[in-house]
Amino acid sequence: MVSPDQVKTMIEAQLPDAQVTVEDLTGTRDHYQVIVVSSHFEGLPRVRQHQLVYGSLQEAMSTEAIHALTMKTYTPNAWSQVSGAVS
Repeated sequence: MVSPDQVKTMIEAQLPDAQVTVEDLTGTRDHYQVIVVSSHFEGLPRVRQHQLVYGSLQEAMSTEAIHALTMKTYTPNAWSQVSGAVS
């Protein structure tokens, strides 16, 4: 198991400019939902964006410290449009 802070740190190590929000979906510290906003996603298809995030969590995923992960990825511009619509 890993803490939400550890998940955030692992993603930020791979994507230093990322804004990362981590939610523990079950309280068991192995099912997470993340929202990641990064300029590294510019011009990349969503699948490649997700691969970057999965890559940052590869060790935790392969050892099943993280059993399940859902994610949403955004460029800063896309995030400003989405978060502006939510507000």
